Amino acid sequence: MDAGRLLLLAALVVVGLWFWSSPWLAPLRLLVVLVHETGHALATLAFGGRVERVIVGADESGQCLSSLPTGWLPQIAVYSAGYVGSALSGALQLVLAFRFRLHRAVLYAMAVWVTTMGLIYAGNAFTLGYCLAMGAVLLLLARFLPAGAERAVVMVIAVFTGLYALFDLRDDLWLPGGGLSDAALLAAQTHVPAVLWSLLWSAVSVAVLVLAGSIALRRAAPIPSDALEAVRSAAASGMPRTTPHP
Repeated sequence: MDAGRLLLLAALVVVGLWFWSSPWLAPLRLLVVLVHETGHALATLAFGGRVERVIVGADESGQCLSSLPTGWLPQIAVYSAGYVGSALSGALQLVLAFRFRLHRAVLYAMAVWVTTMGLIYAGNAFTLGYCLAMGAVLLLLARFLPAGAERAVVMVIAVFTGLYALFDLRDDLWLPGGGLSDAALLAAQTHVPAVLWSLLWSAVSVAVLVLAGSIALRRAAPIPSDALEAVRSAAASGMPRTTPHP
């Protein structure tokens, strides 16, 4: 395991926890709310449903209004996809950022995703304005940030996305009655208590994030010395020879 990456990831988690409620980070929290609602939307489409509109609010609330086919499996998948989808998104970003160093590609992909969600599914003016503005910001960051800075941005977004899933699940478990959560909605459909759904989603989310962290923090396998020598020989044989001129 790479100790440097572990310390960096731990520092980002501490910073995320400490500054989670900062008003300066409201745009980032809205971004991860949109990730959550996108999870619902993708699951809806995967099961043949229709997404009517997606709404994010200035109070950091979110809604995905959709029409679903009947049946218990689509209901479970769609209601679960918000929390689990947030964890999967954060995990994927961590792996791409730490392991494969695709920071700039991730920012470009996020810019396209946010803009597309706004243009196709925005349910009110605030959602559309936020999506277009954030899409433009992500595009500018991907285009102009230097390598170290864009890497940091992707890592911060990844950590916040993962933390969001855990924070929301914590609220469902320990702050009941604070609103109509996905777990409560699914409990009404399945007659399985909301707390059990929250515990299940918590376990899956933590497992996904731990697995992603272990992959992201794994040291790259050393290249065998004979392979290195073969590469050097091939490079040397392919280099053009130069003749000195007087």
